[in-house]
Amino acid sequence: MAKSFKVKRVRSISGCTQTQIDTVNCLGLRKINTERTFKDNPAVRGQIRKIQHMVEVTVVK
Repeated sequence: MAKSFKVKRVRSISGCTQTQIDTVNCLGLRKINTERTFKDNPAVRGQIRKIQHMVEVTVVK
């Protein structure tokens, strides 16, 4: 398993469901091209999976 993920938002939230919008905001990806690093755990993996069409994920070791 990876130690952490670097998540970058690349798409707009227009046309998304409210739960997807809440997930993006909860992860702190408020604007396009915002990057955050998260530790690998099941909760973060689930959040990333929910918005996988709006983000780019890079594995950081």
